Amino acid sequence: MGMAARLLGDQTAQPRLTTAQTRIQITQTTRRWNKSKVDLTDALDFWSFAGGAANVIQQLGWPEVAYGVMESKVTTGGLMFHPWKRARTTFQYLAVAILGTDEERAAFREAVNSVHRHVQSDANSPVKYNAFNRELQMYVAACLFIGFEDSHQLLYGKFTPEQAEHFYQSASPLGTTLQVQADQWPATRVEFDRYWNIACERITMDERTRAYLMDLVHLRMIAWPLRIMFGPLLQFLTAGFLPPLFREELDIEWTETDRRRFENLFVFVSFVNRFIPKFIRGGGTYGMMADVRRRLNAGKNLV
Repeated sequence: MGMAARLLGDQTAQPRLTTAQTRIQITQTTRRWNKSKVDLTDALDFWSFAGGAANVIQQLGWPEVAYGVMESKVTTGGLMFHPWKRARTTFQYLAVAILGTDEERAAFREAVNSVHRHVQSDANSPVKYNAFNRELQMYVAACLFIGFEDSHQLLYGKFTPEQAEHFYQSASPLGTTLQVQADQWPATRVEFDRYWNIACERITMDERTRAYLMDLVHLRMIAWPLRIMFGPLLQFLTAGFLPPLFREELDIEWTETDRRRFENLFVFVSFVNRFIPKFIRGGGTYGMMADVRRRLNAGKNLV
């Protein structure tokens, strides 16, 4: 049975990988926020983006995504060429997907499509890829969802089954804002786990991909003073947000002591967050959304 069939609808296909291999371990079981229903807007916290580099690594775990990024001819938004612009457009995409209207999502979709039209493999590419491939976009959206779910549970404790389902159901615009169809998004949180574990069977990284990702983790695309200031923290956070399968691919060591330090960091951050108003914690995302609207009103480029 092909991977596409296993991902796209054969409900009899069983994953060869387990959630213990494909997701990080979160042991904090006490919810520090007792809302019965939690959605993606509740995850708009500065620390929700702490695993950004780890999320990029997960996305580039599929060779088609990795080479689409590494070989992209659109260098104006390339991570290694213009990291701050790439960060802005990525965060604004997330803001539009979560907070935007249908019209704003459509406008951002067209802006991204204008770039994606140039992202496709050629005769020299080691793998075939096309940025409009909905299966690839679904995988990237799944990575984004996992990033929000993991960070939110680290900050506030593990979801109840009801909270997990409601949070998941609110997340489909992460994919459908681009080309992912609504029926591609697994119908339930349990079905998503199955999708994700099967999708992770495709994870493989060659030497070129590993070198590219380690340059990202070591911040080699930014000035050295910032690299020295933020590099160690980024490396620790990245390793902590990476599931075991991805750490193994990159040969990153992670001990039980490291895991406890990682969770304790978020216990501390969560405590501090209690005293910070939500409009400040989520101010960055709302600011990004405001900038998108300003660009739309002014007729400026979005990406």
